[in-house]
Parts: sequence; C-alpha cells; structure tokens
Amino acid sequence: MPPARSRPADTDVEVLRRQGRIVVVGASLAGLRAAETLREQGFTGSLTMIGDEPYEPYDRPPLSKQALLGRARPEDTALPRRRHIDAEWRLGVAAESLDRGAKQVRLTNGDTVPYDRLLIATGTRARPWFHPEEAALGGVFVLRTRDDSARLRRKLTGGVSRVLVIGAGFTGSEVASACRELGLQVTVAERGPALAGALGGVIGAVADRLQRKHGVDLRCGVSVTALEGDDVGRLRRAHLSDGPAIDVEVAVVSLGALRNTEWLAGSGVAAGPQGVACDAGCRVFDVNGIVTDDIYAAGDVARSPHPLFDYQFLALEHWGNAVEQAEIAAHNMICAGPDRRPHLWLPMFWSTQFGVDIKSVGVPSLGDQLVVAQGTLAEERFVTVYGYRGRVIAAAAFDGAKWMGFYEHQIASGAPFPPEYRTVDRRTETLQPIDPAFPNPHLPTHGPTVTLTGHSPSERRVSFVPAHA
Repeated sequence: MPPARSRPADTDVEVLRRQGRIVVVGASLAGLRAAETLREQGFTGSLTMIGDEPYEPYDRPPLSKQALLGRARPEDTALPRRRHIDAEWRLGVAAESLDRGAKQVRLTNGDTVPYDRLLIATGTRARPWFHPEEAALGGVFVLRTRDDSARLRRKLTGGVSRVLVIGAGFTGSEVASACRELGLQVTVAERGPALAGALGGVIGAVADRLQRKHGVDLRCGVSVTALEGDDVGRLRRAHLSDGPAIDVEVAVVSLGALRNTEWLAGSGVAAGPQGVACDAGCRVFDVNGIVTDDIYAAGDVARSPHPLFDYQFLALEHWGNAVEQAEIAAHNMICAGPDRRPHLWLPMFWSTQFGVDIKSVGVPSLGDQLVVAQGTLAEERFVTVYGYRGRVIAAAAFDGAKWMGFYEHQIASGAPFPPEYRTVDRRTETLQPIDPAFPNPHLPTHGPTVTLTGHSPSERRVSFVPAHA
C-alpha cells in the first residue's frame, strides 16, 4: 500500500484565497481587527474598508464613561493599530445595497465596489426616540458615535440643571452615573428595574438601590409619554406616565440598539432586525438557509449558533466578541475548508457605574434560576450564578470580577446547577435557587447585551407546497 500523501502547506486553492478583492463594510472595531488579521495571515489582494462615519475606527465604550466626564476627548479614542493594513478607505459614505449576482456593493453616493469576498461588520446604531418631531428637538440626544458623545458633553457642561435619561440599561445607567458625577440632577424613566433586561429583576433591584443612593430620581414602571419643546424648538418638558410633567433641558434616549441590516434588503442574505445569520464559521446564510462561501459577518450585526447554549443563534453587543469573531471570520475567508475554525467565544461584558464594577460572563438572559454564590445583595458586592436546565449558564458580579475566570470555566465545562460546591464566603445569603425575574423581552425598552434569536430573515423565498395524499 503506497504511503499517504501529505497535503502541501499551500494548495492552489489556498493561494487563490489569499488573493483577489475583499471588501469590509463597517469601519469600526470588528472591521479593523478583521482587516489586520487578513494581512497578518497572508492576504495579498486588494482590501477596501467602507464606513458611514468620516472617522477611522475608534473605541466606543469610553464615550459613555470617560468622554462624558472629560477624562478623554472623543477625538482621542482612535483604536490602536496592530499593523498597517494597506487598504483603500471609503469613509463618510454608507453601503446602500448588495448585489450578490454582480458581486458588488452600491454606496449611497452612487459608486459601486466589486468584491470576491465580503465581510459584513455594520454593527448597530442607537434606537431613536419614537416620535421624529420630538426627537428633533434641541436637547434630545442618543449616544452611540463619537459625535454624539462630543455634543452631549458640551450640553452637559453648558449650564443645564436637570437631565432626563430614558431607559436604565447599561448605557443609560452609565450616562446617569456620569451626570451625577458632574453634579447634575438626573431623572431616569424605565419600564422595569434598572439593568433588568440584561441581568434580571433580582439584580435590577440592587441596581435601583445603587442609583437612588447616589441621588438619581429613578422612576421604575414609568414611561415617557411625550417630549415638549418651546417656541424655538428646544426641549423644555417631559411628560411621564406616573404624574405631572417635569422640566428638563436634556433628554438622553437610551432604548437599546438597532442592527444595521436595512441595506441588505432584497439581497437574498438572511438579514433582518435581529441581525445577519451566519454559521459558526461566520459564513452568512441566504434567505433559504443555504450557507454562502463568499460573504461573512462579524461583530454586533452577526448572529451565530453556539453549542454551549443549545445551538441557539446569539447576537452579541460585546467588545470582546467583536474582536474574536472578526479574527475568526478573517481567518476563514482566506483558508480552505479543513483549516477553518468555529467562533465559540464565551460572552463577557463589563460596565462601571456609580463607583461599582459590574461584569458578566455567559448568557444571563437564558437563565431560568439564580443563586447568590458569593457576598450578599444587601451589601451590593456579590456574585450571582444563573442556571438553565440543570447547568451553570452565566454569572454576574458587582465588584466581584476576580470570580469571573472561575465561572467562565464552570460554564464552559457544563457544571451542574445549583452549584455543588460550598461557597467560600460565609456571608453569602443562600444557595437556594430563585427566579431571576427577567422582564418581557418584547417591551420597547433596553434589551440584553446578548440576544437569543432564531433563524429569522426579513424575507423568505421558499414556498412549501405539501404533497397531495
């Protein structure tokens, strides 16, 4: 029997995949890290970066933290470069449509950009206030971009006295924290407890106490019914569902994010409000559920299945996920099938507000039970563990970051829930499971930073006609 022939290090197919034209739509964190990985792994073809903002990629987390407090300027948040990527930058112009047949992206200025392989990394945008005429009032803000942060910082330091924050998710709570640190009066209106969409109502009650302790006028179970302006179009008053209107000069709308998929309408790509569906290797599905081999997705806009979470599609709004998924997508774009890798990053998130570091790992919103494993809720310093169908699915901590590595291992190994070990912290309340109290995910308020979705493109092309008996 002749000896088996080993596969050469670079087959003809692999060489070809390292050439050609790759277009990245989305010039932010995921797009930049993907471009750098492509060059690091030997891609020698042309690389085009398309972004709707006029700036090269910058870091977004500081915009709701350090930038609002004046500890960093929005223009100084550019992402560090790992290497030169030798790309053509098309900035300040958005993608308008995708023609898969012609393999080209049409831009809003009328130009077309041809590709051999395409990476969709268009991310998300802030959900605007529901009433356009009220959203246009002077003093009404969202916070997502560098320009948003700069405008809001100027307004907050320009002599205003009272701020309204609509929504008490992570971004809204961080804005409220920054406003209190700046000495401003803050009212927060939220349909449920603070952070409840991400961590559940049990933890939300702790976040509520934390905000009130720092002087926030927190109105839970309350919605904003209208924003009222003066004769020259400046915000002056907000009407709330719980009583009289309040006088405000600034309203920050923090109602979650919308995924930027509208430009893909009619393209045949499985894209909709919940994101772009792709396989674990970041290859995008078409609307018939057939995986493509020339279109990939990464970052906040992507949805992919994860074996730790029943192979449900996860859409993650996490900084670390954008980096990891972009690197996997770039690797797979230029590798032959046997060398491709799955994206199996474990969701991790962090926030700093009111002097507390909040971190989570896993998918808390999937949990149907919760235990307090370290510390106590009353002291606002604790670790909670979430269970799902008898195993550990997530953990969240207030000032307990040192435990996150341990629980990351517990989640990855499918450790049983409730935890079998005895807590090392004798002050812990109980290991008796309780309901984490997640709100209805369909309420039009802030949602979790991890979204469990099905395969739900906005267009469907297969018609099922059952056979006659």
